[in-house]
Amino acid sequence: MRIGELAAAVGVTTRTVRHYHHLGLLPEPERLANGYRSYTLRHAVVLARIRRLTELGLGLAEVRDVLADDAGRELAEVLEELDADLARQEESIRERRGRLRALLENGELTSEGPVSPELAELFAGLGDVPDSPMAARDREIFAMLESTAGPEARERIHSALRGAFGPPDAIARVTRAYALLDALVDAEPDDPRVEEAARVLTECLPPGLLPEEGVPVETDHGFLRAFFSDFPPAQAAAIRLAMRYVTEGEGRG
Repeated sequence: MRIGELAAAVGVTTRTVRHYHHLGLLPEPERLANGYRSYTLRHAVVLARIRRLTELGLGLAEVRDVLADDAGRELAEVLEELDADLARQEESIRERRGRLRALLENGELTSEGPVSPELAELFAGLGDVPDSPMAARDREIFAMLESTAGPEARERIHSALRGAFGPPDAIARVTRAYALLDALVDAEPDDPRVEEAARVLTECLPPGLLPEEGVPVETDHGFLRAFFSDFPPAQAAAIRLAMRYVTEGEGRG
């Protein structure tokens, strides 16, 4: 058989056959005097087995183990591992579908979504805060922090936000802080309003999101440099000052 005939007989492409040759999965046949490869029935049997194994989900390295005559693992062992891996994938898919259903059944999705039900509930609790560019940016940042945090850090974030936004007067404080920060969008860093905004923001910042009191914030950290550079100069100055007040124990009532 020529390579095209072999590929057609097994239901693969000639490119696949050549790839398996390159990987050493399928032995290359001897060439005839005219330079063409001549494939035998044995090549078709091996190629068909490779196809069946890959269709089961085995990677090519695992296929090589199965085909190896001397060392490889038993096929049953490989298939047991594959079955266990598929079971883990099924569980993961069920969990992901459960989260999707929860988001869909929760009603209106936030513009920063998808976020966890816990964060969606916190955002909903801030529904009385007037529309504000700074508020929208804040929600984006909280969504980013949540999505990049591990389970323990995510719970700390949720707990800190609940503590900050839960008290009865929290909405009024947050609304004032956002208004003061929005007003600084075109201001200079030395604007006297920066100090007022920082003091009000200090009352709103969740302590659990920042280092403990007495531990300075590493403002030269790459993430914080990128964070501050995303704000106009006066807003960044107010946020820096508020973070300093929180970690130094100043500014809170």
